[in-house]
Amino acid sequence: MDIGRVLVEIHVCGRVQGVFFRQFTKNTAEELGIAGYARNLPDGCVQVLAEGPKESVELFVQRLRVGPPMARVDSLGTEWKQPSGEFADFVIRR
Repeated sequence: MDIGRVLVEIHVCGRVQGVFFRQFTKNTAEELGIAGYARNLPDGCVQVLAEGPKESVELFVQRLRVGPPMARVDSLGTEWKQPSGEFADFVIRR
C-alpha cells in the first residue's frame, strides 16, 4: 500500500436518490482514479466508500458536495479510515 493513499466513508443526504447521484459519483471516481462504491441507503441518503491518492480523494469529496445538476446536497459527512486496498475499481451497489 503506498503511503499517499487514503480511504474515506462519505454519507451524503439531501435530494440524492433518483437524480443520478450514484452515476455522477462513479464517473467522478473513475476520472480521478478512485476505487470503492456508492449505494443508496433506506433513509434516502447515499453512502460512498472511496480509496485513492489523498489529493484525488479530497477533490472527489469537494465534487460530491455539489453533485450533479438535479441533486441537492444538504449534508455531507466524512469518516477517514485506514486504506484497505480491497477495491479494484468503483462500482454502484444496489
